[in-house]
Amino acid sequence: MANLKPYAGIARAPFLLLPVTLVICGAGAAAFDGSVDWVRSLLALVALVAVHAAVNALNEWSDMRRGIDLHTTRTPFSGGSGTLPAGEAPLGAALALGLAAAGVGLAIGLWFLYQVGWGFLPFMLVGAIFVLGYTDALARMGVGEIAAGLGLGGLAVAGTAYVQGGTLGPASVVASLPAFLMTFNLLLLNEFPDEDADRQGGRKNLVLTMGRPRAALIYAMAAVLVPVWILGAVFLAATWKRRAFGMAASFILAFLVVAAPCLGVICRNPEFILHRHINFYLHAGEEPHVLQDTGDSRVERFFI
Repeated sequence: MANLKPYAGIARAPFLLLPVTLVICGAGAAAFDGSVDWVRSLLALVALVAVHAAVNALNEWSDMRRGIDLHTTRTPFSGGSGTLPAGEAPLGAALALGLAAAGVGLAIGLWFLYQVGWGFLPFMLVGAIFVLGYTDALARMGVGEIAAGLGLGGLAVAGTAYVQGGTLGPASVVASLPAFLMTFNLLLLNEFPDEDADRQGGRKNLVLTMGRPRAALIYAMAAVLVPVWILGAVFLAATWKRRAFGMAASFILAFLVVAAPCLGVICRNPEFILHRHINFYLHAGEEPHVLQDTGDSRVERFFI
């Protein structure tokens, strides 16, 4: 088991719970739309875990090769695992793991393509581009957050739903947006502590191109949109079935009354909102006065 620990680090094993939630979301949406196959759902889970591990491993390999990981100051919100800089595994191990995991994802993808037809081909092609091109191309073109949100979020949910029966129902499409936004924000959050290392490594992301205040605003708005979208979808689905359009109007009015002021607060001071969000997790379980009386340099330096 000790020999497997470095590989678990390279694959960023704790984050491999994300594909589990994506498959549950996609299969659940497909079941709501009327078609679900649990064997195919399990295969989709294996494929997504493999693809996610491949992206992580190739990212570790590239970041170490370019020296990004050597300039990263480790925090709970930094990207990467720190396995390669710590000398726990050779550089080639990350490349080998990434390619092997990508091969597993490709094999299952080809099986799905045979089972459900050519409609699945766009999912495979876009997935391959994101897996192989994320670190060395997409993350340097300013679209890394969108690529991660789609490849390891929205498209994963939609693809899981599609392989159930070769169709994509409305619930599956609606369920894809929160997955996109949360994965988008997961990557965006990592970019704040990694700003200096990413700049030296030649990356182009929202924090570097737009600055921290605007990047923090985007993060906060995406975080607010997730529950608003989910609640809106539930209410509108019920409204559509009963043709009770008055309920839809009531929901829209409630959104304007409640959500709009919240967005106004975020727009006035986005960095403070993000600061408190990070600080909460760093000090989870501590007494409230500790949060007020003491700071954490790992967080404070993000916003200085």
